[in-house]
Amino acid sequence: MFPKGTALVTGAARGIGKTTALRLADDGFDVSVNDIAHNSEALAKVVHEIQAKGRVSSAHVADVSLEDQVRGMVEVVKTYGRLDIVANAEIAGNIPVAEMTSDKWDHVMDVNAKGAFLCYKYAGMQMIKQGNSGRIIGASSIYGKQGGAVNFAYTASKFAIRGLTQAAALEFGLHGITVNAYAPGAIDTDMCQ
Repeated sequence: MFPKGTALVTGAARGIGKTTALRLADDGFDVSVNDIAHNSEALAKVVHEIQAKGRVSSAHVADVSLEDQVRGMVEVVKTYGRLDIVANAEIAGNIPVAEMTSDKWDHVMDVNAKGAFLCYKYAGMQMIKQGNSGRIIGASSIYGKQGGAVNFAYTASKFAIRGLTQAAALEFGLHGITVNAYAPGAIDTDMCQ
């Protein structure tokens, strides 16, 4: 069966990212999955699950907060011939403001807000080069609409994704690329435990 297209899902070793990757495979997409080195064993299992569905899949271990690694991840996906969908999943950061250090703040903001920016940027550039439309999907949260206690950096990062998504939608929309973000409430994943 010919694929509907090629998707790249970040944070795909577990939780929402994994579920998104498997659903895209069920829907007929070849799916490239990404996560950090610490999660590479779980990521390899996701690749096998996607391949068992008859889809092409590969793992790309990269840190979405590092520009060179995101650029490389998107370039590797070009071996599929095109990039049609990019879906992002991020990390939690449930730390009360009094316990929030600059390092913890930076980590949550780097992965969630900067990571989304870099994925949007390089996916959008690739989709524009291809000359066809594409879909970019970001991971916001209910906390991107209304702040929550004990979610200081996480809330700020999710508000950032909301604004980034709206701005990217206006810019990339001129090229037929849609940019949206989902904003779920709490979902029972290991990240919420």
